[in-house]
Amino acid sequence: MISFVGAGPGAADLVTIRGAQRLAAADVVIWASSLVPEALLSHCKPGADIHDSAVMTLEDVVDVYRRHADSTPIVRLHSGDPSIYGAVGEQIDWCLENGRSWEIVPGVSSISAAAAALGRELTQPGVSQSVVLTRLAGRTKASMPAGEGVAEFARHGSSMAVFLSGARPEELAAELLSPQSAYHADTPAAIVIRATWPDEQIIRTTVGQLAHDLKATGTTLTVLVMVGDFLSEDPVARRSHLYSPEHTTAYRLRSVQGTTAGRPSARRR
Repeated sequence: MISFVGAGPGAADLVTIRGAQRLAAADVVIWASSLVPEALLSHCKPGADIHDSAVMTLEDVVDVYRRHADSTPIVRLHSGDPSIYGAVGEQIDWCLENGRSWEIVPGVSSISAAAAALGRELTQPGVSQSVVLTRLAGRTKASMPAGEGVAEFARHGSSMAVFLSGARPEELAAELLSPQSAYHADTPAAIVIRATWPDEQIIRTTVGQLAHDLKATGTTLTVLVMVGDFLSEDPVARRSHLYSPEHTTAYRLRSVQGTTAGRPSARRR
């Protein structure tokens, strides 16, 4: 069994329980030292065969899979969550083509870690109910479908998390402030570097100051840029309906003057 495990954003205790269990049981572990802290390997059992994918190609990785029987527990440790820029699709294709059993163990994404570090809710009522996860095209421009650039998404003005773009601060700022963008120079932004790692950095800024502040960090890897009014330090603009006494749910009837009028009864069978 090959388990594609999300390592989480960095801190060794933010891997899921299932992910830690898979690491503890694995005879073979492939991890990326450039993206995953070595502390995550503390979950591995003594004697596990460990490979660093930072110096490996896809062919090198699947060659490791090929050398072991399907019954061998293997963990491919991906940073964050494998479903977000995880390059897991081609590995799954290999498993399907070669009749190998596999699973995905989800992980905590760096976007969740960054929002937690900033102490902000990504989806605030009346501010933004959508979150865009995107990146600049850069050297991998061929991977970017038409209409999915940062400038195109900036027209919506929703909460945005820009991955893999720390090396091009001017280009990022220019796309965020493109002519039809809903953002403006004073729109709040934040730069989160190595979220939950021991050397985590958080820089609160604005879209207008983003290029300068991003360049000043001198960091190009493990950088997540957050943009949107959800980052404002103002109190929330509107309460959520979920816990409002004026709003009913399937579990709570409308309250009267703040006192709960009733709730659906549950009968134990």
